[in-house]
Amino acid sequence: MAHVLAVANQKGGVAKTTSVSSLGAALSELGRRVLLVDLDPQACLTFSLGLDPDTLELSVHDVLLGRLSAGIVITRTSDGMDLLPATIELAGCEAVLLSRTGREHALRLALAEVIDAYDFVLIDCPPSLGVLTINGLTAADEVVVPLQCETLSHRGVGQLLDTVHDVQRLTNPRLGVRGVLPTLFDGRTAHCRAVLADVSARYDIAVLAPPIARSVRFAEAPGTGRSILSTARRSKGAEAYRAHARAIAEVSGQAAPHSGPAVVAVEPAHLEPGTAEVEPVEVETVVAVPLEAVALEAVALEPVRVEPVPIGADRARV
Repeated sequence: MAHVLAVANQKGGVAKTTSVSSLGAALSELGRRVLLVDLDPQACLTFSLGLDPDTLELSVHDVLLGRLSAGIVITRTSDGMDLLPATIELAGCEAVLLSRTGREHALRLALAEVIDAYDFVLIDCPPSLGVLTINGLTAADEVVVPLQCETLSHRGVGQLLDTVHDVQRLTNPRLGVRGVLPTLFDGRTAHCRAVLADVSARYDIAVLAPPIARSVRFAEAPGTGRSILSTARRSKGAEAYRAHARAIAEVSGQAAPHSGPAVVAVEPAHLEPGTAEVEPVEVETVVAVPLEAVALEAVALEPVRVEPVPIGADRARV
């Protein structure tokens, strides 16, 4: 049976879609059979993989409402993964599901007939905590939380984890949290490193290494209908997603392999006292270090922060 991984964060613009397409392509490179599920009415994953959502007649909308089986709607992409595509019609699906009994299980039941044909299923959840995201979490074995390393994205982690706990209690007790995936990462800034250290300490959650460095290559890839593993194969971002795919493949069907929270940090060689935030570029050196080392580094860099918005315990969880 496939290992099902949901990629979720109710904040938009944190690279959920990029992570799903890149991890899917990387797992496909490893010879795994991969199905991607686009649960976002914006259909960004569908568009990013070369399909035009405006011209599709069949989509995951029809599958969730029980009109069609998943096998009829699934299509093959240029990067080797299969895709259950989305269209704007999915925006109305949530309202219809609200009136149905067992609405949280619609996706899990729809995937049941095809799940044995795959090694991995990756679900791109919408930027909300509504019925569609609940469906993704209910169908998943694990959830990955992409985190843009900034204060506003940090706030959403607590809210998402509250939803995950509700799902574990009510609809999917087997759901595990694989960890936070740092995206759009610029290791030269003290704020990025401080946010990661605080997330790990505050929520006792793993921070997955290596972080995904900010790069224009990610913005260019969707225009070609391919993932970054095809358009910029040797870029740092592509190699980072390959590293995560190898880690996921090694623990297929198992709980997250972390015995405790792990944190990533970047060598601060380029940061000098008094340096202000700078325009992000690709990070040259990324290393994984224990939580204690990062926490100390974040404290040491406190005097050079440029007055970031404070991350208070009373604001972390709503």
